[in-house]
Amino acid sequence: MISVLIVDDHEMVRLGYSAYLSIQNDIEVVGESENGKIGCEMALSLRPDIILMDLVMEVMDGIESTKAILKEWPEAKIIIVTSFLDDEKVYPALEAGAAGYMLKTSSAHEIAEAIRSTYKGERVLEPEVTDKMLQKLTKRIPHYLHEDLTAREMEVLLLIAEGCSNQDIADKLFITLKTVKTHVSNILNKLEVGDRTQATIYAFKHELVE
Repeated sequence: MISVLIVDDHEMVRLGYSAYLSIQNDIEVVGESENGKIGCEMALSLRPDIILMDLVMEVMDGIESTKAILKEWPEAKIIIVTSFLDDEKVYPALEAGAAGYMLKTSSAHEIAEAIRSTYKGERVLEPEVTDKMLQKLTKRIPHYLHEDLTAREMEVLLLIAEGCSNQDIADKLFITLKTVKTHVSNILNKLEVGDRTQATIYAFKHELVE
């Protein structure tokens, strides 16, 4: 039986969760709290398998409560269940150590499944939260201008760096001179440089050529 503590300042929310979870064969609601401070005390006293934690509450909010609980009981599994999806709420909650992040728009069935998955040691996140995390991670990965070049444009850039003229490039790649000029123009624009010399410097600076 999975024991669950519900911490939420809205009585109807607590009643709704409790009513649905209580009819599940494998879940038992062992306590309810209307604020984070009492919720923290109950969590450390009851040691439930899962804690459903609201974010915005009086006295002590969900993030503070999550930190306080995990400081005293690192093994606690806390699922944030909230109406908020903004960065100021999502990232601090996950950084505080929450095992999951669900929205109150989730169905009762989805909440129950999140409880079961978290109990098994899985991290449960709303798809929107996962997207946010991926976006944040992507922003941390440096993006280089040459990554926007096509395979053909990269070939042309390397030949430019070797000192080849447009005609030399056309002959080597078996393309027309006009096509070479188009590639060169695109390369300069994408690398944000003014001429072939600067493009060559870019290529060496970023170790595109030996």
